[in-house]
Amino acid sequence: MAMIDEPLYPIAVLIDELKNEDIQLRLNSIRRLSTIARALGEERTRKELIPFLSENNDDDDEVLLAMAEELGVFIPYVGGVDYANVLLPPLETLCTVEETCVRDKAVESLSRIGSQMREQDLVDYFIPLVKAQAQMCKLIYPFSLMRLAAGEWFTARVSSCGLFHIAYPSAPEPLKTELRTIYSQLCQDDMPMVRRSAATNLGKFAATVEAAHLKTDIMSMFEELTQDDQDSVRLLAVEGCAALGKLLEPQDCVQHILPVIVNFSQELSTDSSQHVRSALASVIMGMAPDATIEQLLPIFLSLLKDEFPDVRLNIISKLDQVNQVYSIRDAAANNVKRLAEEFGPEWAMQHIIPQVLDMINNPHYLYRMTILHAVSLLAPVMGSEITCSKLLPVVATASKDRVPNIKFNVAKVLQSIIPIVDQSVVDNTIRPCLVELSEDPDVDVRFFATQALQSSDQVMMSS
Repeated sequence: MAMIDEPLYPIAVLIDELKNEDIQLRLNSIRRLSTIARALGEERTRKELIPFLSENNDDDDEVLLAMAEELGVFIPYVGGVDYANVLLPPLETLCTVEETCVRDKAVESLSRIGSQMREQDLVDYFIPLVKAQAQMCKLIYPFSLMRLAAGEWFTARVSSCGLFHIAYPSAPEPLKTELRTIYSQLCQDDMPMVRRSAATNLGKFAATVEAAHLKTDIMSMFEELTQDDQDSVRLLAVEGCAALGKLLEPQDCVQHILPVIVNFSQELSTDSSQHVRSALASVIMGMAPDATIEQLLPIFLSLLKDEFPDVRLNIISKLDQVNQVYSIRDAAANNVKRLAEEFGPEWAMQHIIPQVLDMINNPHYLYRMTILHAVSLLAPVMGSEITCSKLLPVVATASKDRVPNIKFNVAKVLQSIIPIVDQSVVDNTIRPCLVELSEDPDVDVRFFATQALQSSDQVMMSS
């Protein structure tokens, strides 16, 4: 053993153990790559270890997965970012294997390496400057995103979709045009798995594309995916639509994305796949509520009638997603009212009222204000009995709130409820609450409470 050249010993062990029938030995060897690389030194790691890994990748998936993970953090062991490109070939090969988890890890590692590479190296090695035949790419460029995208095996094309967002920002203008074209072709690939990957990664790619091309090229790809004949592709397109909307200004979102959403939503709301309808339900209310409420509400309502519980649940779960913009809070409250009108008090009691009223305990006062507004709109729709038994107790509890804005809104809501309930309810519940509010330290609370009491007196005199 002493006669063996010590620097050669680690690589000899690696080669020996990688060929061992015991998978655990092979796996342990891969897990020791960093130790072996330190023993070999940077130059020999580049010239001996990495080529060896590139040539010996026909192994158990667990070993390949470990290799893909290790290589993602291997830049320091090959000499730093100046030599990061030498790590691309073995990872490129791993991007073509059949096992999905190995490919995903290889893409993750390539993305990590690519994000650290110098801009010129990205152009020279990560993506070719010119489109060449596959064999020429192998001779000139050890790794090529374009070669992956044009790969004979669909697995290579699947993996390539997850790398465009790394390559695109550093590409010169002519190559950017070509990259957008190639991605569009991937969105129309013959293999559904490729189209699914293109749909999954479209948002990441879109985030790196210039605004002018976002409104044209990217939206064209998006439309293509939403009309795919595979429900799994349509599902991924639906899930990504809100992310695309966030990349545009609100007015551009309305102009460029909303028409697409509305067009395919009308089809997807009756889609044969409940999974697609469920995804649609999950994202539809996230699309610019101010501008879309009128256009999307019919679809929203139809999904609430869906026979599958998950579809209905994804709609209901969005009712509490209000934010600090008044117009959105107002739209949310009005939506609750319109749902109650559409389906009736009994349905609303079962599907909406409990979830809405639970939000009165939300620590953010704007949520509580939204619920009070919703109660004022719901009371006339729900009628006296439900108002007295379910809505009024919530309002009375809110009268004890610490926030003055909540308390004077309670006074307004109580005033709106007075004509709906019996006089005995006014005398026993509403007036005592208003009297207490009329003595509140806050001037606005006192003002609106006094105003509500005067309204109560007028109602009693007129009756």
